[in-house]
Amino acid sequence: MLKNNEYFDGKVKSIGFDSESTGSASVGVMAVGEYTFGTAKPEEMTVISGSLKVLIPGSPDWQVFKPGETFYIPGKSEFNLQVGETTSYLCKYLTK
Repeated sequence: MLKNNEYFDGKVKSIGFDSESTGSASVGVMAVGEYTFGTAKPEEMTVISGSLKVLIPGSPDWQVFKPGETFYIPGKSEFNLQVGETTSYLCKYLTK
């Protein structure tokens, strides 16, 4: 079943889903802005279009991720994003 998600006054929207090949995931779009997200489970984020500037927990430096690039966020943490252009992404919720 599909689940609609909306965050930050509609500036971030996603559709959550479960599939045999991907597991639990969401695909979404972020408008220009700065965001802080909290995680329960570890996450694998892949940029589809645009780019994300990310401060990964435990890292002292911001990193830029472009289409096709993936980064990982540990579970039970917060991470910061800077979005300079409208960006789409795929987020997989990992079990480990």
